[in-house]
Amino acid sequence: MKNYIQKFICKGFILMAGASMVLTGCKESFLEPDPQAMFKPSEVFTTEDGLRSVLAICDRQLKRNYVSEDSREMMALATEYTFSDLMVPAATDKSGFLDNVDNMLRSNSDQSTEKNLGRTNSIYFFWRQGYEGIRNANTLLSFIDDVPMDETLKKEYIGRAYFHRAYRYYALVFQYGHVPLLTKLASSPKLSYHSTHRDAILEKMALDMEFAVQWVPEQKDMEYIGMVNKGACRMLLSKLYLALGRYEDAKKQLDILIDQSGYSLMTNNFGTFFEGGEPTSWPITRNVIWDLHRPENKLITANKEVIMGMPNRGVAAESFIPMLSMRIMYPFFFDGRIKMPDGKQALYNLDRTNSKYRVEYDYMRGLGRGIATFRTSTFYQDGLWAVNGKMDETDLRHSAESGNWMHMEDLRCNNVDSEFYGQNIMLYSDRDFYGVKDGKPVLITAKGQLLCSDTIRRWYDVPHYIFCLNDVVNQGLIKNNGLEGATDGSVADWYLYRLAEAYLLRAEAKFYINPSDPTIKDDLNIIRKRAQCSELYTGNVTIGDIMDERARELFYEEWRNVELTRVSLCLARSGRPDEWGNTYNVETFDKQTGTDLDGGSYWYQRCVRKGMYNKGVTIRVDATKTDINFIMGKHNIYWPIPYNAIEANKNAKLWQNVGYTEYDPATPIWNTWEEAVADEDKI
Repeated sequence: MKNYIQKFICKGFILMAGASMVLTGCKESFLEPDPQAMFKPSEVFTTEDGLRSVLAICDRQLKRNYVSEDSREMMALATEYTFSDLMVPAATDKSGFLDNVDNMLRSNSDQSTEKNLGRTNSIYFFWRQGYEGIRNANTLLSFIDDVPMDETLKKEYIGRAYFHRAYRYYALVFQYGHVPLLTKLASSPKLSYHSTHRDAILEKMALDMEFAVQWVPEQKDMEYIGMVNKGACRMLLSKLYLALGRYEDAKKQLDILIDQSGYSLMTNNFGTFFEGGEPTSWPITRNVIWDLHRPENKLITANKEVIMGMPNRGVAAESFIPMLSMRIMYPFFFDGRIKMPDGKQALYNLDRTNSKYRVEYDYMRGLGRGIATFRTSTFYQDGLWAVNGKMDETDLRHSAESGNWMHMEDLRCNNVDSEFYGQNIMLYSDRDFYGVKDGKPVLITAKGQLLCSDTIRRWYDVPHYIFCLNDVVNQGLIKNNGLEGATDGSVADWYLYRLAEAYLLRAEAKFYINPSDPTIKDDLNIIRKRAQCSELYTGNVTIGDIMDERARELFYEEWRNVELTRVSLCLARSGRPDEWGNTYNVETFDKQTGTDLDGGSYWYQRCVRKGMYNKGVTIRVDATKTDINFIMGKHNIYWPIPYNAIEANKNAKLWQNVGYTEYDPATPIWNTWEEAVADEDKI
């Protein structure tokens, strides 16, 4: 039986807490000096245990990008999704509600602490977290020569460290563009970094991952689950090859993953069947998609689809991070802003001791107590699920019948004081009705009336099969009315990579090589068949078809903003058109401003054509922020380099992206990774 990597993490915290922060001369913020130390690196990192501790922290940091990264209000990866076609911010009571991104996003707009609950994004978190991961990987690489070990084992450790560094840089260059390249620990604080061109960083990371693919073992040959394995290295290398325009090389790696590495798509029920929080109010008909996304099933031996996952279970702070998905990602529907036609509140959250409690309407235990920090886009809810111009009615990933998908209209009024008790809630009243006034029946005109006064935060659909987690602590409390997701003691294992994505990446590689390749559709259809879809792709497939299928299959697994930006680069390099017939220039696709429909990047076109941005309407809601206007600029394809990182680098100028205040096209950058590496030792 395979073990999980949790056992190394506690030791890793003890060793790393004092040592790793000082190794680069960095504090919490990138390039901010801190001379304090609790341990001497020369003592900590001279044994294999010391190296394991570094990798354990690197592994743990991976899941921090997905789970609640501050106290109960935020999930980091959701920021990635709000910069895409699939989500927007929804917490309409936040002072930093980021709807008009084009106007509001600045280099100093996300410099607050992680626990500042006034914001609706984690942009700065990704910068800091990315460079922390790079620092920790560089720690191992800087000290490994001091540890006596077999040469093969040494190369294995180096390969894992390379993965962690490349994984962070792959994200950073598609979130921030040209960024500083760090490949070693600075011997003393350095305040004169230059940014390195995106392509140069990608080239260096590809070289490193070629080494990693050679030396890191397959998961089947490893004792622990959750450590970097050969399959994960191969997946990341294929993405780097795609970004560099090496499409044939990417396809070769993906062919090996799909055909020669022992993985296979899960097509039947498997593992543990979790019925959901309250099967009486929200029943689940067991199906393969539901089982595939149970945290309890993601990393088990029976799951042949997982390439690499992130263990997240237990009660120790060192190993478990709460995944409060049922609090953060579900609508805030227990509120008076959703009414029935008689004006009464539609849904109440009652604990099981309340005299008005009815188990068949216990939506808190079935669906959680949502506060809707983020919401799915209208495209993700509806238009995405049409293939060949026809809505696919059998796709298990969009199935309300199985319980996998939550439509608001499927909830029923649980207010016993309403005349409409037990009837389905509705966004607009579909009827007039008779009420009583002065003791006499009167016809009340209600037909067509909007019954939800905050349609951003309180009315949208949710992929329940993804975000429903077993909250073992709150489930056991009779008086609890706040089911949140995976709290301490729960299981919140998550996928990093699985085989379905390899098929989608291979389809993409084939598209760049030859868009008329008839096998492209096969790589999409094998995934659709597993989801029991009735509509399959026929004929030539567009890049839009591929990205739509990624959205259906990999929601909240892929880094959507990163992948859309990477595909934007691939389209520009290859000259292939997007689904609307647009072509892009590699020199200009990411250097434009404005909010009109012409030009920009493929990322921008998806945000405004399919997402909820730039619709030219102001959405008025009953909330702290009453007027919502989602606007995205072409330049927002890259986030601004954080102001405090620029300020901390006092002796040189970091690159700032087009469209932000500090942008200066004359700012020097390194155009090769060799130049950047040579400069690292210069203070």
